[in-house]
This record gives sequence, C-alpha cells and structure tokens, in this order.
Amino acid sequence: MSKQSQLEQIIRPAVEAAGFEFWGLEYLSQGKHSILRVFIEHENGINVDDCAEVSHQVSGVLDVEDPINGFYNLEISSPGMDRPLFTEQHFAMYVGEDAELRLSFPINGRRKFKGTIESVNNGKISLLVDGEVHEIDVPQVEKAQLIAKY
Repeated sequence: MSKQSQLEQIIRPAVEAAGFEFWGLEYLSQGKHSILRVFIEHENGINVDDCAEVSHQVSGVLDVEDPINGFYNLEISSPGMDRPLFTEQHFAMYVGEDAELRLSFPINGRRKFKGTIESVNNGKISLLVDGEVHEIDVPQVEKAQLIAKY
C-alpha cells in the first residue's frame, strides 16, 4: 500500500466525521520540511474556522496512528479555484474545463500535458491538447489541477 493510500485511509474518516468532504491529499516528503496537505470541501464552501476544526480532528488521529516518521507540517485547505484533481470522478466533474496533468511515466516521451478535459470513461481521460486528443489512464496521473479562469 502506498503512503498516499495509507494516509487517506487514516484521514478520510476524520474529515468526514467533522462533516466535510475529503477531496484529496498530497504528501511531500522533504526531511524536516515535509508537508501533509489535506484538501476538504463542503457545499457551503470552506473558511478558516473549518480548516482549524478539521486540523484539530486530523492531528488527533495522526498522533494516535503515527503514520509519518519524523517532522512534517499539516496543512488543511480548500481545493480552491485551481483545484487539484485526484480521482476519475473529479475529472468527470470538470469535463470542458482546462487542466494541467503530470504523468508518472511518459507517453511518447512526454510527461506534462495542458489542455481541455474532453471526456472521462472507463478510467481514461480524453485531453484535448493543441488540437490533438490524448487518452490518459487515470492511475497514470501523478498530479493534476484545473487551470483557474480569473
């Protein structure tokens, strides 16, 4: 089981018990400067008090489970306008929107893609990049986020 999956299994129930949707997480292992970033969502939006409440809940669970060796900073955040996309359902919610994707291994020598999400079916994302559609398997996506339109 990956570190991401292990952390999600521990953190998701704490977030949901506090009344929020678990959107996803990022764990950046960087020695003393490691970061565990948890994204939460709610139909009424997210404010600072919500983040503080979830931080308290998640900290308690992490203290008991102790899944991370060493020092790290816990950050609780709304996904925001340029929200990260973690699941097939996330990609499907934003068909027609622009996104940036970084893959875990290259397709035709390329790992980074920036384009419009055309469709999502059976674990594959169709991404329109410069007039060409690329089929990308969701598990191959290492990191993805919407491109915010300001």
